[in-house]
Amino acid sequence: MNVIDLFAGAGGLSEGFRQEGFNVLAHVEMDIHASTTLKTREAYYYLKETNKIDIYKQYLRKEIDRDELYNHVPDYILDRVINKEVSDKTNPQIFKQIDEIVGDQHIDLIIGGPPCQAYSVAGRSRDPHGMKDDPRNYLYRQYIDFLRRYQPSYFVFENVIGLLSAGNGEIFKSIQNEMDSAGYDMDYRILNSNDFGVVQQRRRIIIIGWKKGIEFTYPEFTAPEANYTIRDLFQDLPSIKAGEEKKPGNGYKESANDFLGKTRIKPVDWDVLTQHIARPHRELDLEIYRYCVDIWNRERRKVRYNELPERLITHKNTNTFLDRFNVIPYEGISNTVVAHIAKDGHYYIHPDIEQNRSISVREAARIQSFPDDYYFETSRTSAFKQIGNAVPPLMARKIAEKIKSTLLN
Repeated sequence: MNVIDLFAGAGGLSEGFRQEGFNVLAHVEMDIHASTTLKTREAYYYLKETNKIDIYKQYLRKEIDRDELYNHVPDYILDRVINKEVSDKTNPQIFKQIDEIVGDQHIDLIIGGPPCQAYSVAGRSRDPHGMKDDPRNYLYRQYIDFLRRYQPSYFVFENVIGLLSAGNGEIFKSIQNEMDSAGYDMDYRILNSNDFGVVQQRRRIIIIGWKKGIEFTYPEFTAPEANYTIRDLFQDLPSIKAGEEKKPGNGYKESANDFLGKTRIKPVDWDVLTQHIARPHRELDLEIYRYCVDIWNRERRKVRYNELPERLITHKNTNTFLDRFNVIPYEGISNTVVAHIAKDGHYYIHPDIEQNRSISVREAARIQSFPDDYYFETSRTSAFKQIGNAVPPLMARKIAEKIKSTLLN
């Protein structure tokens, strides 16, 4: 079950398919930090499959550097990651690299989602021209170019729900028409990651396409029976304060609960906690965090910016953007983790008033359902951005499971 992963990001979508046994032959990603994350993940899988996982753990514990880690991995494995922008200019070179990897193998599936800023409602509201002139509106055509060249049996195309309304709906109509002319039927749903067991509200459009002539119906997904919470998700992570990092190693404070094991967020026998690092904050922000958590604990309500004590209000605008600070509740689920988390953590305040900070990189990764053995290169800021842009692997895995059952029948 061979896969090409386009606009791969940090690899959340491909991770879910990989966990279901799909063979990801190539990832195409323009961002150098995300591409390095993908290479490190390829190294993880190779070393795990060759019983050399201790080398990967040495890297996580900073006992060896990245070059030394990669020296233990054959070039053909690392070369699966193609760090190039998808465009008319670069596609011939990308095709050539993929052709060398694929050889005479059939591609069963293409997965991926073009960058969503041009489709997002927030992105359109910030741009004076409503993103009408943004070339990213038409990256779906690049995706279709790959469909035409590799003729996969199926494809999965993920994006923000603003895709449906972008260009007054004309862009989505164009996608449907061009997919049709490329030889594919398609259907879509707006899916919420929480319905797949992810402890986060995250609504996205998932388009599934299949070659004309294949009998396929968009799958029905059943929500998990149990409703898990942030408390279940953070249960075994040690306390840290703002600006602190738990030194990479066996730093878990207790064994994992059933939820962490069942979802593979904490893989069986995994013992190296990494990237449990919290950003530093100004004293003013820390005071706001304490105030917001205190109000949440006592009154179970969120604090609007204009409700803060006067000494804590420094922005002149007290009429709009009043939900600037948000506590992630222990007894509930998280709001959507987005790439803006790389800029500040105000919308992701940790529920423990004693820790008094925004969430760590590892906590954000867990909210997105990435396993603890997943390492995000190359800095705290780039890690947050990659996590915020990703498809939750747990959601991707459930989609992969349905497609696999169709492919194998």
